[in-house]
Amino acid sequence: MPALSSRPALSGEAFADRLRAAVAHTTPPSSDYDPERDRDLYQPPLRDAGVLAAFHEDDGRLFLTKRAATMRHHPGQIALPGGKVDPGDPDVTAAALREAHEEIGLHADQVEVIGTLPVHHTVTRFRITPLIAIIRGPFTPLPEPGEVAEVFTLPFAHVTDAANYRLERRDWQGTPRAYPVAPLGPYYLWGATARILMGLAERLRS
Repeated sequence: MPALSSRPALSGEAFADRLRAAVAHTTPPSSDYDPERDRDLYQPPLRDAGVLAAFHEDDGRLFLTKRAATMRHHPGQIALPGGKVDPGDPDVTAAALREAHEEIGLHADQVEVIGTLPVHHTVTRFRITPLIAIIRGPFTPLPEPGEVAEVFTLPFAHVTDAANYRLERRDWQGTPRAYPVAPLGPYYLWGATARILMGLAERLRS
């Protein structure tokens, strides 16, 4: 599993304490689109999903995936482990933990969920709840070949620094869209995943 090394900004439980303080803030939901121009996209039906922003207790590195090119939604993109709520899932937390186990082999008993960020609405009509969590103990990812092309980590100092995010633009279905990016090395962090993590970084800065 490739990983990008960086001297951790914090050590021990210090970064976990910062995350706990960050999720305690109250902020409005985020989205991929302009709420005035795209008001109809907020209307039901929206599909609920949960994603897991899981930082390892050793150094705060964040586990991310590169989605398989064969996936129906967002093929080849960088994502947080997680997915849509299935009928058997009692809530979005259960969905995120189940998907993380299926996608990267992360067992729920290794995960301490600290809290959640506000929901994020996507142009693909998902209502995503991001869970902020700590991975306890040794963990070696086991990617699911049908869904995950690669599992990798990014340093805590990179994903939680708001200065590392910038806006870029592209056309989506004939409409110009602005979206955040925070690339590092070969990994192009962008879109909904970058927007969710940028929101976390902004909370940490405040």
